[in-house]
Amino acid sequence: MRVKADAAEVQAAIGEWYELLRKFGDYPPEMFRKLGQLYVDDARFKKNIDRFGEGLAAFMRDAMAVYADRMQAP
Repeated sequence: MRVKADAAEVQAAIGEWYELLRKFGDYPPEMFRKLGQLYVDDARFKKNIDRFGEGLAAFMRDAMAVYADRMQAP
């Protein structure tokens, strides 16, 4: 069974990724979401990320979008 992008353990890991990125600059939720999309749209990112597992770039995109949505929720 595959873990879902909105699973608690996935969101915890994505939260750590978000906090790491914030150490290097301002990352509003929408920018974080767009970075996740870039992981899929840019073949260089996709190739490098997917070498750790086919579909990982898309999974990260989805998980990052969930995280961004939750940060923006009222």
